[in-house]
Amino acid sequence: MPEIRRLPEALVNRIAAGEVVERPASALKELVENAIDAGAHRIDVKLIGGGLERLEVTDDGCGMSPEQMALAMERHATSKLPYEAIEQVATLGFRGEALPSIASVARFELESRPHDAKQGWRLVVDHGDVAESGPVGLPPGTRARVENLFGKVPARRKFLRTERSEYGACHDVIRRLAMARPDVAFSFTHGDRQIFRLPAGQQLPDRVAQIVARELKDNGVEIVAEREAMRLTGVAGLPTYNRGVADHQYLFVNGRPVKDRLLIGAVRGAYSDMLARDRHAVLALFLEIPGEDVDVNVHPAKTEVRFRDAKGVRGFIVSGLRQALATGDRRSAQSPDAAAMGRWQLEPAAALSSIFTGRDWNRPSTGVREASQEWRSYEADVMTAPEAHDMALPQGRAEVAQPADAEAADYPLGIARGQVAETYIVAEANDGLVLVDQHAAHERLVLERLKAAGAEEAVARAQALLIPDVVELDEADCDRLESSIEPLARLGLVMERFGPGAMLVRSVPHALAGADPAKLLQDIADDIAKHGEALLLGEKLDLVLATMACHGSVRAGRVLSVAEMNALLREMERTPRSGQCNHGRPTWVKLSMDDVEKLFGRH
Repeated sequence: MPEIRRLPEALVNRIAAGEVVERPASALKELVENAIDAGAHRIDVKLIGGGLERLEVTDDGCGMSPEQMALAMERHATSKLPYEAIEQVATLGFRGEALPSIASVARFELESRPHDAKQGWRLVVDHGDVAESGPVGLPPGTRARVENLFGKVPARRKFLRTERSEYGACHDVIRRLAMARPDVAFSFTHGDRQIFRLPAGQQLPDRVAQIVARELKDNGVEIVAEREAMRLTGVAGLPTYNRGVADHQYLFVNGRPVKDRLLIGAVRGAYSDMLARDRHAVLALFLEIPGEDVDVNVHPAKTEVRFRDAKGVRGFIVSGLRQALATGDRRSAQSPDAAAMGRWQLEPAAALSSIFTGRDWNRPSTGVREASQEWRSYEADVMTAPEAHDMALPQGRAEVAQPADAEAADYPLGIARGQVAETYIVAEANDGLVLVDQHAAHERLVLERLKAAGAEEAVARAQALLIPDVVELDEADCDRLESSIEPLARLGLVMERFGPGAMLVRSVPHALAGADPAKLLQDIADDIAKHGEALLLGEKLDLVLATMACHGSVRAGRVLSVAEMNALLREMERTPRSGQCNHGRPTWVKLSMDDVEKLFGRH
C-alpha cells in the first residue's frame, strides 16, 4: 500500500496558487483588491510585457508593519475576517490565499509603510523562498511587484498566451475594478504608455462612460431601483446602442466584479423584445444585496456568486432595467454614420464639379433672356453629365402642411413636413430635422398594443397534441426540464417526466404548434444549462408577437398623408420603447440644426 504523507508546504502553496493565480491578470486582480480593501484613495498600476515580465501596484492605503507583512505571506492569514461569520464579509478579499500563492510562483516584492511609521519595510520572496528583508524608504502605503511569473514552473508558463492577450486580460480587470470604485483615483500604464488616468470622486455615469465608451453617456439611461433590501444602480445603453459580442456587459454584486449566468440571463430577458438575438446590450449594473443573501465563497477566484432567492433577484433586475429603459426608450442612438454624412456632403459637390469648370458664373448677364438660357443650358448639362448617375433623382413628395399647433414646440419629434421615398417621414422639430422609418416605428407601436391587449397570454395558449410526443434526452437535460415544468406550463408547454432519459410532451404553445417538440425541448434544456432559467421559450413567444406586429404594421412604400404622419409621431411620443424597432434598430434619427448649417458651410 502506498505510504500516505503530508505534502511539503511549498508544494501545497503551488497547488493552491493554481486555483488563485492562473495568469498575470489573476495576480493583478488580487493585488488591486487588496489595495481597495486597505482604504486606498489612489491606486497606480504599471505593466511591462503585458504583465509577463513585471506588474506593479502602488497604493496610499493603511500600510503594514514588518510583522504583519511576514504573517501575510502565510496561507489563510488575513485581516478581513475579524469574526467567523463569512456570510457577512464586506471586503473584496477574505481567503488569505492571494499573497502566498503569488509568492510561490513568482519573484514577489512587497514594500509597505503604515501612516504612523517613520520608515517602511521591504520583503522579497522568490518562488516561495524569502530572499531579502529589511527597511526601505517609501511614502505611506504599499507597493507590490510581481516578476517572472511561473518562471520556475515551466508547465504553467507554457500555457500563458501572447503578450497582447495577457495585456488585454489585465486591462479588463483594472477597468472593472476602477468602474466599481469611482471614489478612488486610478492610473494604468503599460510600458512607457499611459492607458488611462481617472480622478477620484467621479459620478458613476461619468466613470462608466469614460471606461466603457464615451458614446454611452449620450446613448444610455441611468438606473436607480430599490426593492426591500436590494438596490440596483448603473448605466444601461439604449437598445439601439448595441454590440455584436457581450464583452461590454459589466456586472457587480456588492462592489465585486462577477460573471454570473443568472445576471447575464436577467439582462438578456430585460432586452428580449428590443434586440435581435445576435446583438448584445452595453451596460454596467451594480447590485447591492445583504451579505447573508448572497454567497461569494463559491470559487477561489471570487468571480462567481450564488443567491439565496435567485428568482427574486432576477425579477428585480429585469423590472429595474425595463423601468429605466422606459424613461429613455423613446430615444434612439443619436450617432449618425460618419461615412453617410460624408457622402451627403461631398457627392453633390463632386457630381457638379465638372459642370462648373470652364463656366464663368461671375460674368454679368446681358439680360433676363440670356440668364434664362444659361439656366436651361445648366440644367441640360446636369442631366447629361457622366456624373449624373451619382445624383439621386427626387423621389419624395410633400404636401401643404397644416398650420402648426400652438403646442408644436412641445413635440419632441416635431411636425411632419413630408415623406421621402414613401418610407421615411421628414419632420421639423425646434432643435433639428427628424427622419422616421415609418415601418420600423409602426412595428414597435403595434407590438406594444398587442402586449397591452393581452396578446402574450393568447400566444402562450396551449395547443394539445393529439398523440403525446415522447422526447428522448440526456438524463441531465431531463432533470433541468423537470425543474422548470411549472413555469413552462404557464407558457403553454405542458410536459412530464417519462423515465430517466425522456420527457412526455402533452401540449405546446398555440403559436408554436408547428415546432418540432424534440428540438424545442433540447434548445430549452441548453438554455437552462447556460442561464439557469428557461428564457428561450419566452423569447420564442416574443418573436411570434414581433412577427405578428411586423405583418400588421405600415409597410415601406405606403403613401401617408401629413395628418397620418403627425398621428404616428404623436403615438411614438406616448409609447414605451418607441425609439427602436423589435429588432433593435433605431426608428428615428435627428440631425441638429447646427449639423444642418455645417453642411451648407454656415459654421
